[in-house]
Amino acid sequence: MTGFFGRLWIEATIAMSFLREGRLQSLMITVGVAVGVAVIIFITALVQGLQSNLIENTLGTQAHIRLLPPDEVNQVLAPIAGTVQLLQEDKRPQRLRSINNWQQITTTLDQLPLLTAVSPTVSGPAFVRRGDALASVALVGTDLERYQKIIPLEKYLISGQLRVGADEVLIGSQLAKDLGVQVGSKLRLETGQQNNAVVNVAGIFELGVRELDARYVYLDLKQAQSLLSLPGGVTVIDLTVADIFEAENIAAQVGRLTSLQAESWIKTNVQLMNALSAQSLSTNMIIVFVAISVAFGIASVLSVSVVQRTREIGILRATGATRQQILRIFLIQGAVFGLLGSILGSAASYVLVWVFNTFGPGLFYIPISVKLVMVAMLLATLTGVLAAAIPSRRAAALDPVVAIRYV
Repeated sequence: MTGFFGRLWIEATIAMSFLREGRLQSLMITVGVAVGVAVIIFITALVQGLQSNLIENTLGTQAHIRLLPPDEVNQVLAPIAGTVQLLQEDKRPQRLRSINNWQQITTTLDQLPLLTAVSPTVSGPAFVRRGDALASVALVGTDLERYQKIIPLEKYLISGQLRVGADEVLIGSQLAKDLGVQVGSKLRLETGQQNNAVVNVAGIFELGVRELDARYVYLDLKQAQSLLSLPGGVTVIDLTVADIFEAENIAAQVGRLTSLQAESWIKTNVQLMNALSAQSLSTNMIIVFVAISVAFGIASVLSVSVVQRTREIGILRATGATRQQILRIFLIQGAVFGLLGSILGSAASYVLVWVFNTFGPGLFYIPISVKLVMVAMLLATLTGVLAAAIPSRRAAALDPVVAIRYV
């Protein structure tokens, strides 16, 4: 083992001497590798930051999974044996109804390790009136302590207090603007079922989505049940998961377990997922083409180095160096190009990201993970070794007698 490492040290020393003799070429290809690594890290971090921002803005205002009662369907009698039945069916309208045994379902879901939060809610349409102003809203009755784990309303509260119950509600900023109300104002809620109530505005929130800020009214679960004529019932069970990209698979499992309709955020945000997939694909294509250009650069420099060092290679072969040793000398050069270039490129990428985060538009923040830098450095080093494969094989194949005579 000592002999192997000793030979490897000698081969590395020879490789570095070759690099020192061709300083200008070595410097140029190292800078080229550094530029490629900086582009890979910066573009990847940029796309990851953009995707994280999009996902955070999307999931910051909705549950990862929603459980709904199954759709009501028409009961059709089976045709009499030996007859043909022609059927024209109109689908049944879906009325507001409660989830059966939702308390037991909630208790069961609380024990599932795949889920991080469970919140039963009751929601339905209503009108809110203030004087002559009338607006259509969506009532959301919930247990605030549980619901905070689904959507952190405290984070979005812009005035007032985070409090529901005792005829106190939370409303969106756009709805408050449309009705001309503020914290402490009174509103009249009308559901069209003669279950009306006068409530006080305890707080105003701003989720950042205009439609939600103009329609959502949060109130106590029991009060919402009374207004929507669903005493003791809930219409939705909201869930969150640890791995958001596994939401679709987890939704399928929970749906089978509870016999309820399970909709994940992936299913309800198909366009967003398509955009994220397109971004990831374009990023991977950029990485591949940059890696190919870096590989060709390293291969071209080492090919020239083989031609320039033909006489030295012949002398090494004549003094007892094996083909494998000559092969490793040039492979080490490729690895050195990749490693040094990746170190410089990583430093340059940190500078680029700092400039973007400090002087950029400020729409989102770009993080750089240590894992991304390590993967980029490993990729650059492996690319250097692979790019050196063909020139190194050519050098190892040189006949020592012919190489020594080469001028």
